[in-house]
Amino acid sequence: MSENTEPVVSVVVIVYNDAGRLPTAVQSVLDQTLRSVEVVIVDDHSPDRSFEVAQQLAAAHPGRVRAYQLPENSGAGGEPRNLGITKCAGQYVMFLDSDDVLERNACRNMLEAAQRTGADMVSGLCVRTFIDSRNGKIDKWYEWLYRSTRVLETVHELPDLFVFDTLSTNKCYRLDFLRDNDLRFPKGLLYEDLLFAARAYLAARRITLIPNEVYYWHVREKASEKSVTNRRHELTNFTDRIEIHRRIDALLREGGHDELRLAKDVKFLKHDLVLHLRDLPFRDQDFRHRFAELARGYMAGMDDAAYDALLPIHRICAYLLMQEDWTNLITAVDTLINRSKVSSTLTERDGRIYWCAEHLEDPRAREILDVTELGYHTHKVDAMVLRNALTSYDQDAKGVQLSGRIVNPLGVIPPGAKLSAELEFKARRKSLQQFTFPVRRVEHNGDFIGWSAEAELASRLRPLGFIDAVWDVRLVLSVDGRKTTTRLTVGDTPLEERERLRSRPRLTRLVSDTLVPEVSAKGHLAFQLVAAGPVSRRSRGAIDQALRGAPGAVARAGVRRVKQVRKDLKSGVTKIRAYHEVFLKLPVRKGTVVFESHLGKQYSDSPRAIYEEMRRQGVKFTPIWSYAGKPDGFPQDAELVRRWSWQYLRALAQAEFWVDNQSYPVKLAKRPETTYIQTWHGSALKKMGFDSPEFRTRTKDQQAEQQKILDRFDHFLVRTEHDVRTLVPAFRLPESKVLRSGYPRNDALVTAWKKETEGGARDRGPLAEELGIPDDRKVLLYAPTFRSGPDGKLRRFEPPFDVEEFADRFGDRYVLLMRSHYLNNVVLPPSVRGRVIDVSGLHDVTPLYLMADALITDYSSVMFDYALLDRPILFFAYDLDEYVNSLRGTYFDLVKHAPGPVLQEKDELFTALDDLAGTDIAWADARKRFVAEFGEYDRGDAASRIVDTFFRRGSQK
Repeated sequence: MSENTEPVVSVVVIVYNDAGRLPTAVQSVLDQTLRSVEVVIVDDHSPDRSFEVAQQLAAAHPGRVRAYQLPENSGAGGEPRNLGITKCAGQYVMFLDSDDVLERNACRNMLEAAQRTGADMVSGLCVRTFIDSRNGKIDKWYEWLYRSTRVLETVHELPDLFVFDTLSTNKCYRLDFLRDNDLRFPKGLLYEDLLFAARAYLAARRITLIPNEVYYWHVREKASEKSVTNRRHELTNFTDRIEIHRRIDALLREGGHDELRLAKDVKFLKHDLVLHLRDLPFRDQDFRHRFAELARGYMAGMDDAAYDALLPIHRICAYLLMQEDWTNLITAVDTLINRSKVSSTLTERDGRIYWCAEHLEDPRAREILDVTELGYHTHKVDAMVLRNALTSYDQDAKGVQLSGRIVNPLGVIPPGAKLSAELEFKARRKSLQQFTFPVRRVEHNGDFIGWSAEAELASRLRPLGFIDAVWDVRLVLSVDGRKTTTRLTVGDTPLEERERLRSRPRLTRLVSDTLVPEVSAKGHLAFQLVAAGPVSRRSRGAIDQALRGAPGAVARAGVRRVKQVRKDLKSGVTKIRAYHEVFLKLPVRKGTVVFESHLGKQYSDSPRAIYEEMRRQGVKFTPIWSYAGKPDGFPQDAELVRRWSWQYLRALAQAEFWVDNQSYPVKLAKRPETTYIQTWHGSALKKMGFDSPEFRTRTKDQQAEQQKILDRFDHFLVRTEHDVRTLVPAFRLPESKVLRSGYPRNDALVTAWKKETEGGARDRGPLAEELGIPDDRKVLLYAPTFRSGPDGKLRRFEPPFDVEEFADRFGDRYVLLMRSHYLNNVVLPPSVRGRVIDVSGLHDVTPLYLMADALITDYSSVMFDYALLDRPILFFAYDLDEYVNSLRGTYFDLVKHAPGPVLQEKDELFTALDDLAGTDIAWADARKRFVAEFGEYDRGDAASRIVDTFFRRGSQK
């Protein structure tokens, strides 16, 4: 932009005591691809060189950068921005903080959107970038709001925008819009963005959202000086937040915006309040009391509906704060911060479980404190994470002396249990460094388990110097052989340091030689390895020289060797070699069956049906289930092994049977004595195996390698002759391996259909109640096929229709169950809660089939299974031409054979749903033809036939 060119966009950059980072922020504006941009710097009367640097930038970029300074410090970001608004020459205004930057195309993208749509304000995606994170951590700020371009005539069309995206900095405003509505930031108050954004949203006649990244918010978690809004130990911080919310409430009340008020209150309780509650365990009683008075004065006017929309732990904390029940609140905050932790002793009354025994005379309190549905009373001690409160801390030159008490909820640890424990000190960064110390006293004290221990850290703990700088402390408690690992919650226990605790690092003591106790971000005891005093420049130079020279090379080589050993032990190459050279030479364990479903991600499908039929028939066998990730949801009466673990490899090598529905790891050979029953996971519409374009383009060697994998199958289950014509040749399987048994997973569907046909009532099953589905709502199951990104990699599934529009249109008639493919995941906005439910995390799809009144799919094999129920199926094939012609190709024409309407537009889908009964009748004959052609062997007895054929040979108990 030349000096004579009028700017179109003005970017107001505010700064306070940030001379070092200001030039970077300004440069991010000067580097914009839109050239007609000016920078208006406003300094909030900084005591450092910030204004001097601002003036230098203005001198270096005349006509593009101007600098101003407030006559005195305002104490917040509002007044600098207000001054900036009055100095802007552009038609549009944006705001930038001096420690953040704009995305290079931000101004261009937002300006184009504003001019194209005539919006008063345009909002884009803010990305929180954690500057001091080792792994480049980022957080896209409420990304689900910005999936696509949207034009709103009023913020009421998207209340979540008003509630959640309260930033002023990821937005572009028409300057006349700000002036005409007298939109200014509040003076001298923190959280000024919240009020400004609320006023702007309510005043805007049109708001445009764009799916582009526009603002990079730099987060420095390890900064020595916290930002103003992060100083939650200062009561004025919470005072200002409350005042801002009161002013927003007044706006909403005056305008009659009751829906927005309720949504805002929920967000206050779930987010704003929680930020301050996290800090309460470290504050004194006077601070807590004054904080509670402020909170109570504001929260007393909230509707009960706001509390009802919260998670149980949020409700509990809010209620206990109002009661100033500090004993129970402080423990509840521990669970609030560490969601999986049980921090209360809990209490049982009248068959219900409550967070605490107090306040239960109040009916409303009983509702709030009832945690029965969380299932704490069903958990064994080794499945619980228990609060372990540090009750005393002392240290001397040799080590530390600790004591604490572990909560015993509902007496899960019985009085006569055999108890033992050990302290574990483990380096936070991944390394082989871990040290344990025995706990000398562990005793049962009713609601708590008391313990004391001493750890001589000086002589035993040997850090790797600056590599193992932070050490976490855990106590591993053994109860009758069952173990649970606890972290040590510090709370208000002072970490006294009577004497300096020296350490002997393995690398160098010049950088750090002292262990100092600290409190982690989640309130737990940890130790930081530091230098005893300031390291001189000369010493630092010597250290740097040593690290660059021979001693440093030796040290680095040693660390690399340690890491390489660990890496080699865990590497796939090592495990594959051990599998073939060691494990396959071990004898086969007769009666051992290894089950796996969808690469270990689920306990589901035909492997599950076969396993449960074997249990039902009383077959004597040794079951082993593979799991990926966590073993939650897998059967407790089977041995569970993590996929690719050493136990997993040994189990596969020694198993008599493999039962799976996809593929065991491709590099693992199957011994001849092992029988591999491949149940597969669905009939095929899409081209599969060697029929798919991907396989046809592979080299002969690659195809031969793939054939070796498929040749491991000893038996391959099919449910129709269509499978014999498609899947069998696609996998190049001989006829002798084909089992025309039907799919065991579909036995339940056939049984349900027969029951309904014979006049029996449809049973939704217990899952409907668990999901909170009202009896008067019909259930739709949306189960699309796998979707990959343009590069073929896994990606989050984006619903091809607006789920909020669906919920608004059909929410009084239908509940939509959204089940993405197990290789995808889906993120739903909070606004559709209860009307659209993500059920992707449920292992088994069969209960969803049985519950659903209709299915919506595209090209997924779920069509073949659900058709067995003879219920409506709608095919939302919005990319049909691309899918058939450009992607995988299909074995038959879906439009001709589909047992339901094939719809390519959202409006067509919604119209069909408006008359679901008519759709059902119109396609009844087509469904019968479809089942006859594609489900002929599904007769309801597949699991029993498989068990009788392979597992009943003299193996019955």
